[in-house]
This record gives sequence, structure tokens and C-alpha cells, in this order.
Amino acid sequence: MKFNRFAAIIAATAAITVGACTKPDEPAVNNDVMLDDGMINESAMSDPNAMTSGAPVMVGGAEMLPSKTIVQNASKSADHTTLVAAVKAAGLVDTLSGAGPFTVFAPTNAAFAKLPAGTVDGLLKPAAKADLAKVLTYHVVPGTMTAAQISSAIKAGGGKAELTTVQGAKLTATEAAGTVTLTDAKGGNSIVTEADVMQSNGVVHVVDTVLMP
Repeated sequence: MKFNRFAAIIAATAAITVGACTKPDEPAVNNDVMLDDGMINESAMSDPNAMTSGAPVMVGGAEMLPSKTIVQNASKSADHTTLVAAVKAAGLVDTLSGAGPFTVFAPTNAAFAKLPAGTVDGLLKPAAKADLAKVLTYHVVPGTMTAAQISSAIKAGGGKAELTTVQGAKLTATEAAGTVTLTDAKGGNSIVTEADVMQSNGVVHVVDTVLMP
């Protein structure tokens, strides 16, 4: 999904809402939120529904509700059963169900399937809980960072933006032709395939490859 398309949808929705609520004899109120390049604006995300279009967002065959938490929505996606199982095994359910907010780059089942044979099974074992937690928290950035904000951060950084994860290591974000690619600490690349899936405690961007710290 192209990031520029998401920005256009959001802008169009805001314009329609303002026009519908303004009487003919009253000046329109400018409800635009000004964002500094690369900065996370928490107040802009106080109402998750404000960042969505009228159409429901579908991920893994299920509707993602902005009133639900990251864990609640992910649990409904048929494409994220491995991720949910990993979150449970790592003991991160309570964390990702908390107030946050969080920006989560969520690998699909197909993304986990790209890992070498036996990797997922090994990480899901109780003895590997700490290692699994490191991998999963490497996919989480504190705060709510939307597609537009990531794009702005990339432009402000001269073509790339470094995102500090909850795990502590950094992800490098770049953009080409409207598609954002994340490069992990080992040089692996993951593409954002669906952005701005809004949650009550943050935002999820679906990615096609597991990121490794």
C-alpha cells in the first residue's frame, strides 16, 4: 500500500468532515494538525477514529477496529496467528494491551515462514523466551508514528530515518516510489505492505519480513 495514498485519504476525509459540519454563513474551522518533520505528535492521536477513513480496515480477513488494542485486533487476523502466538510465548500480551502508545511493525505468517527452518519453533520454546522478546520488541517503536510521519522523518533525514525500537537497537527507514522499506541491524530488508492500521493504543504497519536485531 502506498504511503502517499494513505496521506491523501486522510486529508480528503478531514476536508469532507469540516465541510459537512460548517454552516453556509460560518467560516470553516481549520482543524489541520501541524506536525514537525520526524516528530511523533501524541495529541493528534488522542482520537484513533480521526485517522481512519469511512471504510473499515481489513487485515487477514478481519475488520481492524480503532477502538480495540493491538493484541485484540491482531488476534482476529488470520495472517498474524504466528505473531500472536509469539507475543503470548514472550509474555508481551499485557505490554501490548497497555495504554502505550506503540508503533508496531507486524510481520505476517508468510514473513515468519521466510526464516530458516526450525527458527520459529525454537523461538517459541520456553527456554528462548528472552530471545523471542528481543526479536518482538525490535518491531516496536515507542509512540504513535503514522505513515505520514515516517515519510516526513525520512525526508528530514535526507532519504533515511533511524527509528529507535523498544528493544534498544535501531531500524532504518527509507522510501522509494511511495513504498517504505525497513532495514534491520543485520542488513535485512522488510517492506511495509499495509500502513496506518489504527489501534486504541497506537498504530500497526504490516510488514512482509521479520526484522532481526
